[in-house]
This record gives sequence, C-alpha cells and structure tokens, in this order.
Amino acid sequence: MDKLFLLGMNGLIWGLIVALIALGLAIIFGLLDIINLAHGDFFMVGTVLAWATLQSTGSFWLAFIVAPLIGLILGALIQRMVIQPIHNVAALSIVATFGLSLILQETVRITYGPTPGRILPPIAQTIPMFGVDYEAYRLFAAAIAILALMAFFLFLQHTKLGIWIRAVRHDRDTALAIGIPAGRIYILTFAIGFALAALGGVVAAPITTVDFRGGVDILPFCFMAVIIGGLGNLLGAAAAAVLLAFLEGVIQSFADPTVARIASLVLMSAVLLLRPHGLFKGLTR
Repeated sequence: MDKLFLLGMNGLIWGLIVALIALGLAIIFGLLDIINLAHGDFFMVGTVLAWATLQSTGSFWLAFIVAPLIGLILGALIQRMVIQPIHNVAALSIVATFGLSLILQETVRITYGPTPGRILPPIAQTIPMFGVDYEAYRLFAAAIAILALMAFFLFLQHTKLGIWIRAVRHDRDTALAIGIPAGRIYILTFAIGFALAALGGVVAAPITTVDFRGGVDILPFCFMAVIIGGLGNLLGAAAAAVLLAFLEGVIQSFADPTVARIASLVLMSAVLLLRPHGLFKGLTR
C-alpha cells in the first residue's frame, strides 16, 4: 500500500510538472501549427540552467528567475531566425526543429560534458503522509507547477497580450484586420512555450538527472498528452499530462515501467479511435 501511495503521488506530481512542458508544446502547435521536435530539449535546457545557476551562484532558487527569462529570450530568437522563415511549410518545420534539437543537445554536451549531473533537493525535510515520510520538495514542486499553470491561464484570459494570443489562434485574418500584430504574437507565443518548458526543467531538476539527453524521453510523453487532450486544447493537454503520469505511476506499483508506458500508448490509441478530437474536447480552448 505504501508503494502504491508513493508511486501514485510521484506520478501525480510528475504529471503536474510535465503539464507545464506539454502546455508549451500545445500552445506552439495551436498557434503556429509547428510540430516542435525540439520541445523536450527546451525542458533539458531548463534543467541545465538550474544546474549552472547553482554551480555559479550557489543558489538553486535563482534558477526560477534565470531559466524562464533565458527561455523567453532564446524562444523569441529561435522563432524569428528558424521558425518564421519556414512558417508555412510543415515538412520543413519538422526538419528544422529536429536539427534544432540536435544543436541544443550537442551544445550542452560540449559545454557541460556528457556525464549526467544531480541536484540535491533544496528542501531536505520530509512530511508524514498516510504513514509515509514524503519528500517536502516534491510537494513544493507540485505547488509551483499548479501556481504556474494557474498564472498562465489567468494571463491568457485576463491580459491584453493573452486576449491577442487567443484572437490570433481563433481567426488570424480578423485579428490582423483589427490591428493585432500577429507577427509579434507568434514570437511571444514561441517564447512563452520555451519559458514554460524551461520552468518545468528547473522544477524537475532536483527530482530527475541533469543530462544533455534529458529531453528525449519526455518529448513522446508530451505529444501523447497533447493528442489525448485534443490538438490545440491547452487545458486538455495539461489535464491529460497529469492523467497519464498518475496512470503510469499507479501501474508501476505492480508492473514494469515498460508496461506502464504501453498502457499510455494504448490509451492514446483508444482516444484516437473513439474521440479523434481528444478526451477533453469539451474543456475551454
């Protein structure tokens, strides 16, 4: 029972973190129609920035500011220099983002080396929960992820830039006609997507390893979340990420992790067959 609780809680918290990353992937696809194969590496960059910030300043907490800020800047530059010139050619976007993924991985490998690193949890305490001493940092990570998700959706619903993003997603031509600068919105959207993934990397860094290949495994999971949640459905993608991670966590309490991943793939296949528009089609887009 203790094992089931631990794996279920770990899966739920990991799902909240992955929801940040999947949300960034969903907003980039929903607005730009870009299948971003480098998105997992945006997460990896966040973990590396957390490690580099800790090594250079001695403070892990500064990474919560540094990594998303650098993610915003890098995202804006990548969109302007790499994505914008091939915006209307889907096949080229796949090739370009795959190349970008390799560039990011090799840059990190050359700069910081191929050996995976480890960040100790900055909160070492444990909290008794249902007879188990549970890591306090994981609960802190869940709280940060929830707050970040809430802040993003509040930004999307109640700020001028958020309304512009929704307007361009809904009808680009009408948005242009009423004076919304769609080009700048594309840059901002890609930048936010990178920043969300980088923030997810910072939150996850003390839980996982810091490795230049750290984005390879998380990318398929994010794509599954986006597909199950419904293409372009931002809230659905976040909800699906939490659901998948919790499902895999529970299954791992009595089966091999490979079986858990197969279960996620089976769920995705079932959703595609029974609800092609996504499991959470009714949620706000």
